Amino acid sequence: MTQGLSWEKARAAEKLQRGVSVRARLAALGVLVMGAMITMLLGATVTTGRFFISVNDVLSRPELVGRTVRITGAVIGDTIRFDPDTQTISFTVAHITDKLSELEALGGLARALHLAVNDPTANRLQIVVRNQPMPDLLQDEAQAIMTGRLGSDGVFYADELQLKCPSKYESAVPAQAE
Repeated sequence: MTQGLSWEKARAAEKLQRGVSVRARLAALGVLVMGAMITMLLGATVTTGRFFISVNDVLSRPELVGRTVRITGAVIGDTIRFDPDTQTISFTVAHITDKLSELEALGGLARALHLAVNDPTANRLQIVVRNQPMPDLLQDEAQAIMTGRLGSDGVFYADELQLKCPSKYESAVPAQAE
């Protein structure tokens, strides 16, 4: 009789130990999953904390080549080209700051765009936008906001193009983190 009882105790202890082991593994897995989610959330917040980045930022960070980014620049009007057969737009943008305080110090967005286009020392970036009709607002000194990838050839290939005409939106500057 004692032998059957000790066998039952050993079996119960083994089940309890297996249950604790499974619970410990599930808890560890839960902690790992939560840690991964927190890391991804923080990473996304850090990289998207700004509405867009500047031409200088893109050109100074080689790790951005091939990655999708959102940039801004001042359109240089005499560089605008459009091929209606392929629906390809190409133009050059000059660096403008992406910091609200600096834009205000320059006299607003319209003034900053004008200064950037006419500054021969400003960094410039060639833009190519494919499969899009020619937008009416693509003109000299417009603010271009583009989402796309910087190619290894130094050209920015935009998938999305948004434009702000400075005369139409002189006081409008998107609020963004500095």
